[in-house]
Amino acid sequence: MVSETVQAEGHLIDSGNFQSILTTIVEHGSEYEILRFDVGRKNAEGSHLTLRLTTETPARLQDLLAKLSVFGCYVKGTPEVLLRAADMDGAVPEDFYSTTNHRTSVFLGGAWVLADDQRMDAVLIVSGGRVACRKLRDVKHGDQVVCGMQGIRVAPDVQQRDKPSFGFMSNEVSSERRVETVVARVADMMRQVKAAGGRIAFVAGPVVVHTGGAEYFCELIRMGYVDALLSGNALAVHDIEVAFSGTSLGIDLSSGHPVEHGHRNHMRAINAVRRAGGIGAAVKSGVLTTGIMHACHTHDVPYILAGSIRDDGPLPETMMDLSAAQEAYGKALVNVDVVVMLSSMLHSIGVGNMLPSWVKVICVDINPAVVTKLSDRGSTQTVGVVTDVGLFLHQLAERLRP
Repeated sequence: MVSETVQAEGHLIDSGNFQSILTTIVEHGSEYEILRFDVGRKNAEGSHLTLRLTTETPARLQDLLAKLSVFGCYVKGTPEVLLRAADMDGAVPEDFYSTTNHRTSVFLGGAWVLADDQRMDAVLIVSGGRVACRKLRDVKHGDQVVCGMQGIRVAPDVQQRDKPSFGFMSNEVSSERRVETVVARVADMMRQVKAAGGRIAFVAGPVVVHTGGAEYFCELIRMGYVDALLSGNALAVHDIEVAFSGTSLGIDLSSGHPVEHGHRNHMRAINAVRRAGGIGAAVKSGVLTTGIMHACHTHDVPYILAGSIRDDGPLPETMMDLSAAQEAYGKALVNVDVVVMLSSMLHSIGVGNMLPSWVKVICVDINPAVVTKLSDRGSTQTVGVVTDVGLFLHQLAERLRP
């Protein structure tokens, strides 16, 4: 049997982390002894917990420490972080530490050093006294990689007791909440973020266009509530299709009826934009005069269109290099305070993986499973709104109008 002493601090009781720590140990088949537990007596005071863990083998102990780290547990005595050099490009030693989306520090040179560019599913690289999250493909031979679990401290993002600004509902998914109430609170939060000089990014799928929400999304752009738009080829194609022919996927949006030969309209839209030299050129030359993409260019809202194997065309601005698209997404998300995800499961999950846990996430989809899957993938800060995206955008625009 091997043992290790760990400690944790913060709002352990009301966050549920204390119970989660003990449950994780028991389910792991290990044993614990509470050596010290000082409970915070006021709102601003955290609790302090010290535990002795006992398990069968060193490997089992390391596995348990990894599971407990997400609740803020770290090895007592702050041993110096273990570093190993990468022996090849694009890969790391087998006992590397894989990050969560919570604030992470490593004990380096006698002090805790906060990691930069926090995101989940990355490795930690130490260079020049700094620590940074880095994707595996970006690791270079000789990089100093954080390994094992010693000298690593994770700070779960917990809603403070006296600041319920984003705690307007739990992150459980339900289709029975009043959409109007949720929209009102989202609108209030967006106003507060913009008043404080913060940034709001949107992740949007083509359903925004199909459900008639494009005009309201354009209104959000004009009002200054969209600082970045992350999407794929389809949103832009169908937005431009509507601008040119009034149809989306060949359906007339004003009547809801299919148009004869309407299935070709999206290809005509792609062709027209390609002939104009791209979306920006089409806006500048007057070929494209309405829609989301027109509003983005008119109001200087940056957008990134990440391509996929399904894409028709694609449009000239669509990035078909997946690695380049991921990098562009990541740069667009730097220092965002809120991300609103509108009915785009794959792009939403991808963006969720790039975000630290303190970024507020609102996921809107008619399918509850999409919201659940996003949370299950680790983006537990997500608030799910189960409703029609067009309806949500309509009500949100109404709430945000001056």
